[in-house]
Amino acid sequence: MAPRGTQTQLCMKVFVQRDYSDGTTVKFQSLFPPELEGKLDRQAFDNTVGQLNAYFREAEKGTCSTYCEGCMACLTAYLMYICAQTHYEKCLRKISKFVQEQNERVYRPRGLLLTNPVERGLRVVSFPKSIIF
Repeated sequence: MAPRGTQTQLCMKVFVQRDYSDGTTVKFQSLFPPELEGKLDRQAFDNTVGQLNAYFREAEKGTCSTYCEGCMACLTAYLMYICAQTHYEKCLRKISKFVQEQNERVYRPRGLLLTNPVERGLRVVSFPKSIIF
């Protein structure tokens, strides 16, 4: 029991599951969770999930550059990764920066927090909601 005069803070999490309808590529469902109704508008949610999905599409895209990167890794016995980041790692850094920006601009002012899906093993995007009594 909290001492009198202090605030008790509970945290409820809302999860957006991964969408496996197109296979195992990293993509999150775009269905608006009813738990966020009244706390967040659908357009902001759609923008966030759409951008996350776009970043993961970019990360998993096979290009000439990514194939050359893989060949160079094999030729150097993967020692090149000591001094160079992979395309995927660069995209994960973009995702982390995007999540931070979204939290500052959209979610924290509404009492929400967007969790980086990398921290959840790319399984879910979560929105912990703080409820203060």
